Amino acid sequence: MPRIPLLASALILTSVLHAQTKDWTSAANAWWSHVQYLADDKLEGRRSGSPGYFKAVEYVESQFKQIGLKAAGTNGYGQDIEFVPTSIDVEKSSFAVDNVRYELPAELQLNAHVDGAGTVDAGMVFLGYGLSLPKKHMDDITGEDLKGKVVVIYGSAPVNLLGPQRAYSRIAGERWKALHAAGAIGMVLFTPPRPGTPPNPAAGNRNAPPPVMLYADPALENLPGLKVYAALTEKGAEKLFASAGHSFAEIKAAGDAGKPLAHFVFPGTLHATTAIKTAEHLHAPNVIGLLEGSDPKLKKEYLIISAHLDHLGIGRPVDGDNLYNGAMDNASGVASLIEAAKLLASGPRPKRSILFVALAAEEMGELGSQYFATKPTVPKSAIIADLNMDMYLPLFPLRYLEIQGLGESTLGNDARAVCQLNDVEPQFDKQPDENRFIRSDQVNFVKQGIPALAFKFGWTPGSPEEKTFNTWVAGRYHRPSDDLNQPVDKVGAAQFTSLLAQLATRIADAKSRPEWYPESSFAATKAAAK
Repeated sequence: MPRIPLLASALILTSVLHAQTKDWTSAANAWWSHVQYLADDKLEGRRSGSPGYFKAVEYVESQFKQIGLKAAGTNGYGQDIEFVPTSIDVEKSSFAVDNVRYELPAELQLNAHVDGAGTVDAGMVFLGYGLSLPKKHMDDITGEDLKGKVVVIYGSAPVNLLGPQRAYSRIAGERWKALHAAGAIGMVLFTPPRPGTPPNPAAGNRNAPPPVMLYADPALENLPGLKVYAALTEKGAEKLFASAGHSFAEIKAAGDAGKPLAHFVFPGTLHATTAIKTAEHLHAPNVIGLLEGSDPKLKKEYLIISAHLDHLGIGRPVDGDNLYNGAMDNASGVASLIEAAKLLASGPRPKRSILFVALAAEEMGELGSQYFATKPTVPKSAIIADLNMDMYLPLFPLRYLEIQGLGESTLGNDARAVCQLNDVEPQFDKQPDENRFIRSDQVNFVKQGIPALAFKFGWTPGSPEEKTFNTWVAGRYHRPSDDLNQPVDKVGAAQFTSLLAQLATRIADAKSRPEWYPESSFAATKAAAK
């Protein structure tokens, strides 16, 4: 074991003794008070654009004002976003190959996120995983004739594609970039469901799928040129692949095993009509507060600390309860956002500036963070990193901290150092198949080339904490039972918030900005985003 320098040893010992002797009660109660307000029934689940969401916005703004953060939105603390709820008109839509029609939505579900409604007549080709990752020696696209074609894709990822890149590569917008560049006009996917995934409370009747939220500003469109966008059910996939003389069961088995998948052309011509209808536009702001840095030069650079403010609102009843409070998802993260701001504002100012951002519309597809990361209220080139919190799940004592993105950038070294000073062991993502790296707001900063981290309370395999974690995900995630009447380790949450503030200080005071590691799959996003 390498020898730890004497000074480092003293710092570690001091930190450990401090953690053992500090009375965390006051900090824990302050954190919990924010959760209590944001997850109260009166806010009706904080669905973006709802009256309850605007109550949450007012609360966060009032907290930022009390702390002394400067307003850093486009209208005070707010950065308003306008959305267009867009849905499929099932009666007027259709999907057929030659004369063989597919039943909507039992065999195939059309997605309203298309570039203009209308009818498409095109050939179809199966492209396996549909990935273009030359650095990983995976390329399903080069050499294929895709001009004017609709591409069918097995929506999972090969088992040998590891780490956060496994999830990132499956983002529809990332897949579509390469397909669109090769001339494709449509995308049809079969994606195996994640085991244990709870039903979408907003889904309602299968014959009336929930609306897709699109930006009113077409410049923010991330699926340009996509004329057909659909998801096959297993029944529909069996029907489609049988028409090409292939067994869907064999393809799925190969895909599940991560084996190479054959490419082939489907016989016949696809005739698809996507009819869409729009509802009244809705608005929901991000809330942005600024802690200005102390260094005359470095204060012009910005660290982002973020957490989404919204949840699911009122939805399908579960055990007689239809109110989705979102206590852990994500009142907990916003509570730590507020308390971290309080800690950082009360001590010596960090050298760089810090933006505290409560994000809208994460539950609608990370739309608030995409908006902010694309149109930030400070120069995009001046943003150095994002630290994001989304249901970090303080369900037990903070002994381990899972850090998504730990091995991708120099932020990982900062996180390791701060964890060591707090007697907390950092961990890599232990459940990469859950795709958590792309299912929260940090991904939109990564798309812009900005290094990012996200967090979960960690555990060791076979431990009681693992059981607690998995039981929560299976029984409370996106359910009304994620309310104020659940066991929470409030002291652990306060300790995490303190660790977060220390990490932010270390990053903001560093001589140089965080950088992607050269071997990271995301190093290329920085160049691509320019």
